[in-house]
Amino acid sequence: MKNNHSIFAAQYFCSSITRILLAFLIFSSITAFAQQKWDIKFYNEVKGREVEIYADNNEHMPMSAMFDFKLNNMISTLANGKSVVIPARTKKFLLAKVKVIKADLGNSFSYTNTYNFGDVTASAHDDNLIYWLPFEKGKTKLIFQGYNGKFSHQNSAALDFSLEEGEKVFTARGGTVVEVEESNNRNCPDISCARFNNYILIMHSDGTFADYSHLKQNGSIVRPGSKVERGQHIGYSGSTGFSNGPHLHFSVFNNRIDGKRSYIKTKFRTSEQDAVLLEEKKRYTKNY
Repeated sequence: MKNNHSIFAAQYFCSSITRILLAFLIFSSITAFAQQKWDIKFYNEVKGREVEIYADNNEHMPMSAMFDFKLNNMISTLANGKSVVIPARTKKFLLAKVKVIKADLGNSFSYTNTYNFGDVTASAHDDNLIYWLPFEKGKTKLIFQGYNGKFSHQNSAALDFSLEEGEKVFTARGGTVVEVEESNNRNCPDISCARFNNYILIMHSDGTFADYSHLKQNGSIVRPGSKVERGQHIGYSGSTGFSNGPHLHFSVFNNRIDGKRSYIKTKFRTSEQDAVLLEEKKRYTKNY
């Protein structure tokens, strides 16, 4: 049994709190918590007796944010708890306007801001899409652990392919590379080593993501922003992170604002069938 755990994304949601006082153009901002994982910036501009809240998203994928406002004699154009999606590579994206209700009364507001990668409103996945096996043509690989596997895939529609160290990894579906980690060279059969996982994260056209994990050190040949086609060579398998032996961990998911993932079972083209859900302990051959 090959152990794996891919948690690189789940913990990278962020919450921050900002307080603003609007009175005689006095402005103050306090950040209680900052997260540097994603290249996104939130900031405010005072215009008269309004505050406009903006975001700069420098990532190659959308980011999603949610605000919880506490308002005193003010009103926000963005409702509490509503997720707003910030497009990729966008500057000064307007998130909300906060306005004074009665000009002759005191006013203030504060907000808690939570954000995460991806479009958390995306939910449309075509379950009839056919994915390609993520290994080399002419090879046969075993599924070490399948969907909802008992060891580390509980409640997770993920697959472990029996790729050896240094074997080529190919895309199961085309998209945009949005995240790459390849600096790690450590592994162990314990969840404490999950932080040493190397991976490639690819965003598909429907907003879903594919996670290719446990790659070897310096095992990626693509970079964030790269456009990739289905069946394209993107890297080399390994055994980094939470693992006790070489393999490729693969999953497709929608992201959520709280860091949780909604995993999706995907059908693959094999040598025997055009579309099949892969099963644990079975071998599959790629002849295309």
